[in-house]
Amino acid sequence: MKKLLIIANLFYASPRIPGLAKYLPEFGWQPIILMTPLGEKPHLQFRCPPDDFIESRTRMIETSSSIPLGFWKKILGLNPSQDVGKQIKSKFNITFEHPWYPFLSRLYMKGLEIVNYPDAEKGWRPFAVKSGSELLQKEDIDAMVSSSSPVTSHLIAKELKAKHEIPWIADLRDLWSQNHSYPYGRLRHFLDTRLELKTLASADALVTTSPTLAGQLKRLHRRAAVYSITNGFDPQEVNNPPAKLTDKFTITYTGTIYRGKQDPSRLFAALRDLISNGAVNPKDIEVRFYGPEDELLAKQIEEYGLSAIAKYYGIVPREIAFEKQRESQLLLLLNWNKSWEDQRERGFYTLKVFEYLAAQRPILAIGGFGNDVIESLLNETKAGIYCKTVEDIKNVLKESYVEYKQKGKISYSGGIEKIDKYSHREMARKFAEILEHLT
Repeated sequence: MKKLLIIANLFYASPRIPGLAKYLPEFGWQPIILMTPLGEKPHLQFRCPPDDFIESRTRMIETSSSIPLGFWKKILGLNPSQDVGKQIKSKFNITFEHPWYPFLSRLYMKGLEIVNYPDAEKGWRPFAVKSGSELLQKEDIDAMVSSSSPVTSHLIAKELKAKHEIPWIADLRDLWSQNHSYPYGRLRHFLDTRLELKTLASADALVTTSPTLAGQLKRLHRRAAVYSITNGFDPQEVNNPPAKLTDKFTITYTGTIYRGKQDPSRLFAALRDLISNGAVNPKDIEVRFYGPEDELLAKQIEEYGLSAIAKYYGIVPREIAFEKQRESQLLLLLNWNKSWEDQRERGFYTLKVFEYLAAQRPILAIGGFGNDVIESLLNETKAGIYCKTVEDIKNVLKESYVEYKQKGKISYSGGIEKIDKYSHREMARKFAEILEHLT
């Protein structure tokens, strides 16, 4: 069996890289993961528990890493292992309503532009290069995959490629300088673009997660060896046999809501209208949110008069989130709200949609402007429907509610063969094909 070195930070690269490592051996490749330290209780922090790696006999090499913001965290008396922005907000009681919030947010982002160039994991690079070089000298490694973010993984791979002349695939789960959520200013963008071109020039192939994003990479790097391999779900986590559904008409969302990018208000507006018109009985309905604390979500629920039916349950373990998805009548997917002209948004799959495919419950996708990869995926798999307007949402909810009242449940009509194309096994097969071509 051929050996593959994978360079990735699993806290960001999950579930893609754990899924890839789990199923690559079926296609003749034994992965070795070069990674940042897992720390304590890693199964609570990323989406593929260590048990899966043990089961698939995946070797993991943990290296040391220094933290660029470590000095400032120490000066401010902050926890070095937690997000500095969240800690500063908590320490100084800075909320969205704080009069200085916009100014302090901009100041904080400017500071990050400087300190975290090219990213917050840059302190990992010397340790990973050393460990990677030692491994490549001792063993016959046939190829290498680096996965970003963080982009430091590509900088590590570039050094190893130069020293050991090993075939290299650069996997960009999110684009680098062309990222749909790029947070920095023009100067930083210029520097990132220049560094991206210089770094990835020596990669033998580039991979990203949708055809639209692959087209962007091709235009920037002016090369043919750019491939689209979507994220996916673990076929061992499919809802089969189907879980018992809730007695209520449940609409469930699991995960973080990214403010300014995702907005559930269209759903709230539709529900308010349906309840006020008597089209649905509020006693039958429950909208469930599982994820990090969200002040704006609670405020929206209250403003739309839905406090009796919309509930926030906080963060739950991964396994519980899956259970809630599988028992739900409908699954809520929040698409990205950006301008119609922004092609980058229209080429971006949320990871949530693949979790929902495994849950095999009808997906109600809202937000954005449609005509994107999410709408295309739902149309292809028949796993759900995208609603562009409040009226569209109302129509779908009314039809679903009628079925629920008649049958006690909402039926699922997803095409299993189509959905299986988005499994981690299929993702591993596609990576293996590229690796075989390069070696």
